[in-house]
Amino acid sequence: MRLEDYWGVGPKTAALLREELGEERAIEAIEAADGRTLVAAGLPSGRATRILRRVQGGDGMDLLATRDARSVYRDLVSLAKSYAVTGYAADRIRVLTPLRDRDAIEERLSEVTEAVDSWQALDDETREAVVAAFEAHDDRAGTAAAVETALALRETGVAAGVFAPLADLDADTLRESAVALRALEAEGVGEGADEELDRLREALGEVEDMTADAGSVAEFVQSSARDASDFRDALLREVTGTSVEREAVRDAMPDEAIDTTAFVTETLRTLSADLREQVHDRERAVRESLEADVEAGREAVDAAVETVDDVALQVSLARFAVAFDLHPPTLVEGDALAMRGARNLDLVAADVSVQPVDYAVGDHSLGGEAPSGDRVAVLTGANSGGKTTLLETLSQVALLAHMGLPVPAEECEVGLVDSLVFHRRHASFNAGVLESTLRSVVPPLTTEGRTLMLVDEFEAITEPGSAADLLHGLVTLTVERDALGAYVTHLAEDLEPLPEVARVDGIFAEGLTPDLELEVDYQPRFGTVGRSTPEFIVSRLVAEASDTNERMGFETLAASVGQEVVQRTLADVRWSAEESD
Repeated sequence: MRLEDYWGVGPKTAALLREELGEERAIEAIEAADGRTLVAAGLPSGRATRILRRVQGGDGMDLLATRDARSVYRDLVSLAKSYAVTGYAADRIRVLTPLRDRDAIEERLSEVTEAVDSWQALDDETREAVVAAFEAHDDRAGTAAAVETALALRETGVAAGVFAPLADLDADTLRESAVALRALEAEGVGEGADEELDRLREALGEVEDMTADAGSVAEFVQSSARDASDFRDALLREVTGTSVEREAVRDAMPDEAIDTTAFVTETLRTLSADLREQVHDRERAVRESLEADVEAGREAVDAAVETVDDVALQVSLARFAVAFDLHPPTLVEGDALAMRGARNLDLVAADVSVQPVDYAVGDHSLGGEAPSGDRVAVLTGANSGGKTTLLETLSQVALLAHMGLPVPAEECEVGLVDSLVFHRRHASFNAGVLESTLRSVVPPLTTEGRTLMLVDEFEAITEPGSAADLLHGLVTLTVERDALGAYVTHLAEDLEPLPEVARVDGIFAEGLTPDLELEVDYQPRFGTVGRSTPEFIVSRLVAEASDTNERMGFETLAASVGQEVVQRTLADVRWSAEESD
């Protein structure tokens, strides 16, 4: 296979990778999802990620039919990546994609579930030790770091579940190999690999320092010699030290010299040359021995590298799942997206108090109040009522399930789809935006395969009358094409009559808190149009009015929405505030 055979690798990219890495190494990096090597070779990070996602996930990225669906996917990957314990694990998470094959989804989900169980079985101290073992060794530093990490992980005592392969590693061979690998990573041979080589290097350093200042050495030796006959011995005493051997100095002395400075200079230069040659010879011999040790332990080393990489990925995904209390979804054969006790990951990540909700479209068996059988839900309710958040949550659940990962819901049933259409509300009111939106959301409904439609406030991009007609058409098309959908709108009453398998749900605001914040029950009420709550907003404006004229203006609005309701709301707020005091 050639580099150009990979998706996204054109002639220029292939030429760059060949020049920097060579064909074979570049292909190995692509197949191993090694984005770091590709980026280090000069490939832009975003391009490297896109190439690797296609290689790893095939056509799974085609599931993401809209820009907003791709945005949710990127956010999920970024959030999961933040729990990676190594750089390599982060790279692997970055290229996880939705999967098309049910068996592949279930296999990944099974692996992650085992990892979660293994991680939760550890006490806090052991978890910290495992993370420290990964962090102590930079996995970007190469094979030696992976071997050292494997040994460090074994010392934590983890040996069950996802950690079981660590117990099968040959620890004795790995210890020997780790020393050799670290030594071979340095230019030449690293310090500590061989005592004699270290001594020779130290001796060479000492002699080279003296050679650089031979005149001063000669003066000192001459002043310390008792007489001319003692000069040689004085030089021996000065040069011989903990590393430089006496006989080596004696052998380097010239038979004759014109004067003392020349005698010392020639001795030091000869000694430096001799030591340099000894260092070179010893280094070559030690390197050959170390390479032989590494080759002898190659099988154990390769097993350690593979095990550490696999464990790092699984531990990273387990940490992500545990941090957000994610649960494995149930994959069903039919058309369904149903969730019980679901939470929006963006809100949880932001440490916002989240009310879990139940919601469903399609056929499901979760029980509870969420209806089963309706292919389309039209979601209504007040502004800031959580309708868009619910759509995002549905999108997150569907995407994570298709990626073979646990989801933010206590229970969940997901039927696999071929296209996910997620469209956020975009406050742009012109024909160009309407056309581009229709070109984005309609084609997936007209192609073969299953489609999930999640569309937010379609009316925001065109005039209300046309919006209602177009939205009714989208709902009807969703039903006719046997797709599933949830549509957020304020125009539910203008969509009548809806198809038989479509329903209207509502989210209700229940009042104002003592701090004049809108109090919302985020759990949708099924089969009910969400009640608009202008009286709560006007009540807040009346209460917060900064002067008399402003208050009078808002009270005029209060009369329009129901003065009595506004006054009752304000009274409830004051009562709640007094109660909290």
